[in-house]
Amino acid sequence: GGPWEQACRLVRDYEFSPPEIVRALYDPASPLLGRDMLLEARFHGIHFYCGVRVTEVVDETREGTGRVWGWAYETLEGHLERGKATYEVVKRQDTGEVSFVVTCHSQGAPTLDRVTSLGWRLFGRRTQLRFYRRCAARLRLFVEAALRGQDPPPGPPPAYGRLACAPS
Repeated sequence: GGPWEQACRLVRDYEFSPPEIVRALYDPASPLLGRDMLLEARFHGIHFYCGVRVTEVVDETREGTGRVWGWAYETLEGHLERGKATYEVVKRQDTGEVSFVVTCHSQGAPTLDRVTSLGWRLFGRRTQLRFYRRCAARLRLFVEAALRGQDPPPGPPPAYGRLACAPS
């Protein structure tokens, strides 16, 4: 029930994502590794549907850092981007400090039409950075609220048939 466990649960369930920017649809019964997710990216009233697949789950102790848990996804064909994003919760064993680390490398997908490609070049990186800042702020807000016993962080995402929609 501490910050480490709260943060790991929120990251596992994709609850850290700001819903005004990205939502995800996935089957929570499928194993995390190999899970396909349909992301709905939102930009000024336009919605883009982008597939990703979880290709890595991290659960290890790293020298000099401490305990690390998280996962990474890679984009699928038809996504706006081509690349990989990794979301990790890091706990320093010496201080107990918990951090959220996002690592991403991407570029606009070569299959984008001209208008979408131009939009990506003009707004893509700025929107990515805003997304990552909002993810960190949202995760911090939920973890701190849980530790104070106020406004508990969301439970499991709501289900639509077999699929979950996150964040809840």
